[in-house]
Amino acid sequence: MAASTAAGDSLTRDARRLLTALAQPETWAIVDPTEPSSVLVHRRRSGISVGAGRFASTVAEALVRQDLGRWEQAASGRKALRLTKAGEACLRRASAPEADMAFFHQHRETELASVETDSGAARVRVDADESPLDWLRRRKGRDGEPMIDQASYQAGERLRTDIMLAGLLPGVTARWDGMPRSGGPASPGEATDRMVAARQRLRNAFDALGGDFSDLLLDLCGFLKGLEQIERERQWPARSAKIVVRLALTRLAEHYGIEASAQGPAASRGIRAWQAVVIDGGKV
Repeated sequence: MAASTAAGDSLTRDARRLLTALAQPETWAIVDPTEPSSVLVHRRRSGISVGAGRFASTVAEALVRQDLGRWEQAASGRKALRLTKAGEACLRRASAPEADMAFFHQHRETELASVETDSGAARVRVDADESPLDWLRRRKGRDGEPMIDQASYQAGERLRTDIMLAGLLPGVTARWDGMPRSGGPASPGEATDRMVAARQRLRNAFDALGGDFSDLLLDLCGFLKGLEQIERERQWPARSAKIVVRLALTRLAEHYGIEASAQGPAASRGIRAWQAVVIDGGKV
């Protein structure tokens, strides 16, 4: 990785343009059949492959030599140039907003978010790769739509909140939430009621989902396991987890009563989306 990073810093302008183009969803490059000295960039939009640029073959080979791109055998029988993990890391490093944090951004995908603090709203940079739900909401499929809709995302986040409140996950770091504050220690009865209520909501949700979906969403929303790890542990075929996860989240959203859009008489009253119920201190 260090060698690829150092090589990526010395890329030519055309090589960086090709690297940036390959980073787009559903994008690849092939050798021009009429002119082997060039490569053609193709991008899939709404199920149709469209041209997205032309580069010299030497530019493509430069990316391959530096492990930023690789040739793969496409379904059509042609070789297709696609971005590697090192290429993705190189782009994140180059686009890091702070020079001294380039190494961090190289290995993590971050985004700006607004959080509430004691002094008001503050803009912070968060690790976007922490939650698989965020990854699924940002990543788009071949149809250009996110892998999960807003209703599924809200349902997954609600389940994740209940898992945290219920205390089902093992602690791996020092816990500071038990330290007394200036206003005195928290009420043990209040903490117990919050935990019991969260566990009851989880029990109802898992009963509605069934055993297979419950275990899957516990790994996804609780232990924050990615799709590849889920497929590897369950010995599922590649790219099958996203289909099962989508079904599980859809059923979870139905259990919570969260819909992507209003249906029936509610639609005529200007309601366009049902929002998840906010959990505050274990009360719904």
